[in-house]
Amino acid sequence: GDAAHQVSPFGARGANSGIQDTDNLAWKLKLVMDGKAPATLLDTYSDERCFAADENLMNSTRSTDFITPKSATSKTFRNAVLGLAGKYPFARALVNSGRLSVPSWLTESRLNTPDADAFQGDMIPGAPMADAPVKTAAGDGWLLHQLGNRFQALHYVQDASALDPATAQSLAELATGAIAVEPIVVAQKGQAPAGLKTLIDTQGCVAERYDLQPGTTYLARPDQHVAARWRAADATKIKAALARATGNA
Repeated sequence: GDAAHQVSPFGARGANSGIQDTDNLAWKLKLVMDGKAPATLLDTYSDERCFAADENLMNSTRSTDFITPKSATSKTFRNAVLGLAGKYPFARALVNSGRLSVPSWLTESRLNTPDADAFQGDMIPGAPMADAPVKTAAGDGWLLHQLGNRFQALHYVQDASALDPATAQSLAELATGAIAVEPIVVAQKGQAPAGLKTLIDTQGCVAERYDLQPGTTYLARPDQHVAARWRAADATKIKAALARATGNA
């Protein structure tokens, strides 16, 4: 990543973005190699990661300019920030010594399915998925440790044991498609029927960060970005969003 991107090292942007490149490319390349997606899907790797590279360049340039100002105005601003930061919290947030690299927001990607339902919060299509504590069958854990490397459908109910049988069957059938989608039930309590993974939102953080209401369903990409979301589970809409996210639309 460092050699390929040639960006300033502030924020570990070379190595981190190199790993993020791999996260973006690997699943697309696998689908194309397996004949499950057209070769044009690989074009979205360039589209999405060139955007991310430009974002990294912008942020590393800003860090460099803060550390070594290129104009009298920039130097005045930098010195004022450092002078105030010792006493005032607001100024500390302005100190730019190389903020850590984070996943890019791919909100303009053609692989996203735009919202048709009203949502609050940041988890819009194309957003890197937020983490939150959950309880798994193995014990306490984290949401992002359960996501990635495959497409997944997250369906929210308050009590997993009371999941509608027709919805349960519809979710389970997603795993048998040409491109499998792993169904995951996120709930406040209970256990979903056999064959459906259950994650318990122990602190309500998943519901808060994803604006979950009973029935809300998210389609997650293998690289932990939101592909689509709805207020109800609809297999036809999920399959259409999957086709779009894999270049098969």
